[in-house]
Amino acid sequence: MYFSIRRVFLCLALIWVPRIATAEVAPDSIAGLAGSEIARITEIVDGDTVVLADGRQVRLVGIQAPKLPLGRTGFEAWPLAKEAKAALSTLSLGREVRLAYGGRRGDRHGRALAHLIDESSRGWVQGALLEEGMARVYSFQDNRALVPEMLVREAAARANRRGIWADPFYAVRTPEEADRYLGRFELIQGRVRDVAIVRGRVYLNFGADWRSDFTASLASKVRRLFESEQIDPLSYRGRIVRVRGWLKSRNGPMVDITHPEQIEVIVE
Repeated sequence: MYFSIRRVFLCLALIWVPRIATAEVAPDSIAGLAGSEIARITEIVDGDTVVLADGRQVRLVGIQAPKLPLGRTGFEAWPLAKEAKAALSTLSLGREVRLAYGGRRGDRHGRALAHLIDESSRGWVQGALLEEGMARVYSFQDNRALVPEMLVREAAARANRRGIWADPFYAVRTPEEADRYLGRFELIQGRVRDVAIVRGRVYLNFGADWRSDFTASLASKVRRLFESEQIDPLSYRGRIVRVRGWLKSRNGPMVDITHPEQIEVIVE
């Protein structure tokens, strides 16, 4: 059965690749980002990392593509990792791109953190990958530019079960099953049963027992960030929301929230 499913994915990939030969047109808001550097892409590392002609690596900021082992012992490739790399190759290998920055410009590995714009078509590489379901939104407090636009593209791909969204590995989880995926980046959707504030920290509780059920947590400084953007964390009580982040074990499965885009309110 698994072999048959994989064959279906490969067949879909063959159909899908030509569709992304032209990247998604960049939104007007990308013009407000910093940077005007033009560089040529000479190598594709994986579905969200490229190498420039001068040897620098660029991590496509704001997204996470399926992961390849890349020499890590015991690391198994995520489903569709090779297809994601092929998609990025189709979009960018050998092309000149503009590097656009909307936040922190580098990571601890020495890679640049940039949005890639194809100079020949004004195509937005991140947007194209999200549209085709070859990545999901993966944002940080210090790099939030264009996240709303990216969430829209991700949602369209998920609704149409494109790419990764047809594979159970990337399914949106329920709060009840969150403890099965500790140590992984996941999307969890459910109703917030209660909101508690303890010593300035906000807890969104998705179950009756905060000691064991799934919880999303906001530190006091994060709460202030929400409030500065006219978002009251208490307003999540009773709402269905989708939370994204790394699942850790702390009185049950928990996601630490660092910025508002990690929580999407689902309109009922």
